Amino acid sequence: MPRVHVLVVGGGPAGSAAAWHCAQAGLDVCLVDRARFPRAKPCAEYVSPEGSRILHAMGALEMLEAQAAPLSGMVVHAPSGDRIHGEFVARHGFRGFRDRGLGVRREVLDTVLLDRARAAGVQVIEQAKVEQLQQHPDGTVTGATLRTPEGERTVHAALVIGADGLRSVVSRRLGLAHQSRWPRRVALVAHYRHVSGVGTLGEMHVTRRGYVGLAAVGDGLVNVALVVPRRHAGDMRDGTEAYLTRWLEAHPTLASRFAGATRVTPVRATGPFASRARRPWHPGAMLTGDAADFYDPFTGEGIYSALRGGELLAEYALSAVRASSREVHVRALRGYERARQQTFGGKWRVEQLIGLAVGMPPLLNHAARVLSRDRDLADLLIGVTGDFVPPSAVLTPRTLLRFLG
Repeated sequence: MPRVHVLVVGGGPAGSAAAWHCAQAGLDVCLVDRARFPRAKPCAEYVSPEGSRILHAMGALEMLEAQAAPLSGMVVHAPSGDRIHGEFVARHGFRGFRDRGLGVRREVLDTVLLDRARAAGVQVIEQAKVEQLQQHPDGTVTGATLRTPEGERTVHAALVIGADGLRSVVSRRLGLAHQSRWPRRVALVAHYRHVSGVGTLGEMHVTRRGYVGLAAVGDGLVNVALVVPRRHAGDMRDGTEAYLTRWLEAHPTLASRFAGATRVTPVRATGPFASRARRPWHPGAMLTGDAADFYDPFTGEGIYSALRGGELLAEYALSAVRASSREVHVRALRGYERARQQTFGGKWRVEQLIGLAVGMPPLLNHAARVLSRDRDLADLLIGVTGDFVPPSAVLTPRTLLRFLG
């Protein structure tokens, strides 16, 4: 039965980043995922300008830029028809690691990052499903039992990192999972070719029946991500493909742009969102990425938060693994929780404000009217969603008053 310092569950950006950074810190790491890579994943497939900093540190950026589509900013179409147009290069004076974001397919991104983890010395086991967590009588997690094509095996670890997404097995088995009552939304995601009018701006089209995002992701493909309230799931009885087609055809502006388009991948569903673990740790375990928290896909925070969370946790994982007592071990895990709050707390508040506006069309219409006249403020807000403008720049009383017009 293998024994490692760290067992990472999940091979997406959160898991690969966590594994890579832990390996760089000198820890012996094993990463497991139930899939075989490359594999598709329903996702907006957007990497913010500041996300490129972490990709560069991992040695993955140049390879990904060669296969991705550049994104210069975002445009949000409100139900009223007003537009919020913001770009990453602007007069506010903040600059990201790159002046652009990236639209990149998850088949490409996840495979490249997993290869970078392997290159750092991480043992990767694909097609390995976690059957159960191993725990000491005092509750401390000590590893996991896996089901693989070759049979059952147990991996013992000083620390298990749950990076296994919205429906995290690690989080649920430890009683940490928590779903918020609002907003309860689900997403349908597919790739199309020949969508007219798609340029270097990511697009969000908000209606009273949900919203859809469009972004180029390289190789002539456009990511189409429709997000609707969960209560609309009953309208998908004819299938997700038919529902997505009907939704696009019912939107006057989008219908003409999709008239000559072809869907080239299956429609994949994910959600519901608005989940946040009661806390991102348990003795012997840490959570990161969507397993720790995911509010709503509107701001495209998933991939950056996954990468940044993996980078952030390595210091605390090292301390937890090397702890001389359970008390010191838990102290390191509490330190990780505080660090997450300090790192992401401002963005969580911004996400909640944006989520409130998206769920209340009159509020979003008002914000769009204001921001359509105040390009500097729009650029500032888009910079926050690009992760290089600090959230405090828009959370000051003076700036919030500007949103009121």
